[in-house]
Amino acid sequence: MLIHSVFFYLKPELSAEARAAFAEGVATLGQIKALSAFYVGRPAATEKRPVIDDSYDYAITCVLADVAAHDAYQVDPIHQAFIAAHKDKWAGVKIYDAA
Repeated sequence: MLIHSVFFYLKPELSAEARAAFAEGVATLGQIKALSAFYVGRPAATEKRPVIDDSYDYAITCVLADVAAHDAYQVDPIHQAFIAAHKDKWAGVKIYDAA
């Protein structure tokens, strides 16, 4: 199994409409067939502690069967379309892959 966690840091100057478009776009990633499970969310309203980083705007967690499924996810047309349509909206992205 491989867990692909992605944290999106959106540009602060984005309009509400652009943020809504990003939210709709990132949700489409859950339709990718290579995924075993998919979760998308915003920082939770948990108690602030020094070990918590809630500086991101959106996070996705993708559960994939193996590296081959991960590789298929990366080249999937839905993934590629999301990147093309929304890469101008983020200031940064951090990815953590765990197996």
